[in-house]
Formats: sequence, C-alpha cells, structure tokens
Amino acid sequence: MEKVIIFGGTGFIGLSLAKHLAEKGIKPILVARNRPKKATGFDFVQWDAFSLGEWMHAIEGTKAIVNLTGKTVDCIKTPDNCDLILRSRVDSTKIIGEALRQLKNPPKTWIQMSTAHIYGDPPSQLCTEKSSTGYGLAPFVGKSWEKAFSEAIPEGVRGVRLRTSFVIGKNGGALAELKRITKLGLGGKAGSGKQGMSWIHEFDMNEIIFQSIQNENYKGFYIASSPNPVSNQELMRQIRKVLKMPFGLTAPEFMLRFGAKYIFKTDPELVLYGRYVKSERLEKEGFQFKFPHLKEALKDLLDY
Repeated sequence: MEKVIIFGGTGFIGLSLAKHLAEKGIKPILVARNRPKKATGFDFVQWDAFSLGEWMHAIEGTKAIVNLTGKTVDCIKTPDNCDLILRSRVDSTKIIGEALRQLKNPPKTWIQMSTAHIYGDPPSQLCTEKSSTGYGLAPFVGKSWEKAFSEAIPEGVRGVRLRTSFVIGKNGGALAELKRITKLGLGGKAGSGKQGMSWIHEFDMNEIIFQSIQNENYKGFYIASSPNPVSNQELMRQIRKVLKMPFGLTAPEFMLRFGAKYIFKTDPELVLYGRYVKSERLEKEGFQFKFPHLKEALKDLLDY
C-alpha cells in the first residue's frame, strides 16, 4: 500500500484528509507535535517541527508528503502569537526540506499548504493566481511561508502550493462556531457584510490534494477555493436558511471587536475583513468540484 505523510495531520484538515486518502487505498501517516486525544486508526509519528529526529525515517520511500503545519490564526494577534504563526510555518518547512535531502529514497511529491490571505483584503476585487499579493501580517506570513518552501524543496521533487481559503467541514473548523452562533439568533451579517468569504468544502479540499499527489501535471501554486465565493452577509443568510433560523442579529464592528477580544479570544479581523478568490489554474487542470455552490455544501454539512 502506498503511503503519504501528513505533517500537522492531527488537526481538522489533516484528519479529514487522512480519511479521504484511506478511502482511496492510500495509507496516511500523521506527523504532529502531540498525539491525538482520541484514537484515529492511523499511524502516528511525533516531531517538534523544528529539528531533525527519528521522524525522518517515516518519510523514506513514501509516495508524497503533505505539510499542513502551522499555529492556528484563530487567536488574538499578540506579538508572541504573531511570531509563532510565522515561525511554526517557516521553520517546519525548512526542516522538512533538510530531512528530504538526507534521505536515500525521498518522496517525489511535496504538497504544501499556503493561504489565500496572501492576496490581502481587497474589498471587491476577484483575485486569481494572476493577482498581486497583498499587504499586512497575513500576506507577509504567506509570502514568507512560500519562499521557505521554494528554498527548501530539493531538486527532483515536484512541488504544489495550495493557497487555501476558508475550509468548511463537519468535524472542525469555524463552521461549528458559526452554526452555534446562528442557533442563538446571532447569525446576522458581521460589520458591513460586504467582505468576501471565499470557502471550500472539505471534500473538495481533500480531492485537490489527492489529485495533486496523483497527477504529475499539478505543479506550482493553485488557489484552493470554491469557484463561487460569497459575501459575509450571503454566507450567514445561507447558514440561517439551512438551519431554518428565521432571523439573525447583525453584529456591528464595535461589538465584534469587543466580543472577539474578551469573549472568543480571537482576532476580529478574521470576520471583519475578507477576500474573493477563484482558481483559474484548477479549471485549466480540469478539476471538477463536487460542491461548487455554498447552498449544496452547507446542506451536506449542516442538514441532518
């Protein structure tokens, strides 16, 4: 059975991907700092994400590696957290590259997570792979992350970077919190409601990674996002509709900033700002989304 290493594999996206690959007949191996709290049924290897160690042996002879490692951005942006967000991504990428250079039989493919936030927060522009990158913390982290990858990947290894948008799924991510807020009657627009909410169903995210592993035509970077981004206002309207919630109170900016900091302990700009992105390169590769529209995606995930 072919094996694929998933760095950062114990998080929401990693575990979802592991199940997807297993269904395709591929054996996933999870690599992370800490063991999962619940049994996953998948092999696990521990690492510290910044130094070489025994974990290197797990990579030898595998089909591909997928690197999802990085501290969550769902936090208050203190200087310490900003530093960890950057270093957790850049340092882990560098050490993977160093490990690959020391292996006798390294994997031929490296799929690297990146972020659609690299385009910044243009209010209405639809960004594609041809668009310029943005300004601010998230674009800086995204560009540093991708630069580290470009410098770390050994010659002869096919590299794919996925500039990923908001991943929605059943067992993790922000959708669960949005569902809870909506059921409490607080599922109205956030701020102006015009900010872009580019999203992707976990199945399609997993399938993009699978296709990137299997298809040697996939090279360079792709935007990993549904072809139909929506505004924050439309996202919340669709969630309310699927959950059969007749109303949702609007959250003005001052209220969001207070609640994010003192109640949810997170960054209000994750909600107040956004971007509209769409991949032209995936379309050219012939990739077919199972859930291209938000309505069908939410019904699959929330309509029990």
